[in-house]
Amino acid sequence: MSDKYVPMISSGVAGPLGVLHLPRLWQKVSLEAAGKLADGYPGIGAGYDAMVLDALGVDHEATKTFVKDNKPTYVAFEKWIRGQAGSKVNKQNIHKLNVSILGYIHDDETRKGILSAAGVDDETTVCPDAVNLNNLDDWQEFHAAVLA
Repeated sequence: MSDKYVPMISSGVAGPLGVLHLPRLWQKVSLEAAGKLADGYPGIGAGYDAMVLDALGVDHEATKTFVKDNKPTYVAFEKWIRGQAGSKVNKQNIHKLNVSILGYIHDDETRKGILSAAGVDDETTVCPDAVNLNNLDDWQEFHAAVLA
C-alpha cells in the first residue's frame, strides 16, 4: 500500500457551511502538508480549489500555512475559512459558487482522457460534468495505487 493518498472526498460534497468542494480542498491541503498527497494532485490547484478560495476571498498561501501549522479537523478548517471570508460567507455567494461547481464541464480532451483511462466509451456515457468525471478519475487512481 502506498504511503500517499488519493483524495476520495468528492467535489460534490459540502460540510456544515454548505460550500461544495471545501471538504475535498481541506483533505488535499492536509495531505499535502503531511507529505501524503498522491502524485499528480495539487494541494491547491487552479480548478475547483481556486474557484472556492477566490469566491470566498481567502488567500491560497494563507490557507496552506494555516493547515500546515495547525493540522485542523475539517470543522476547525471551516471555522477558519469563515473567519477569513467574512461577509463573503452568505447564502447568495455560496449558492452561486455551488452552481458554478456543479455546472462546470470539462473540455472534450479532458473528458475523453478521463473516460479512456477508466475504460469507458465516450459515446455510450452520459457523464459530462467535471464533478462526476473527477470522481471517476479518483476511483481509477485509487484502484491503481491501492487495490491493483
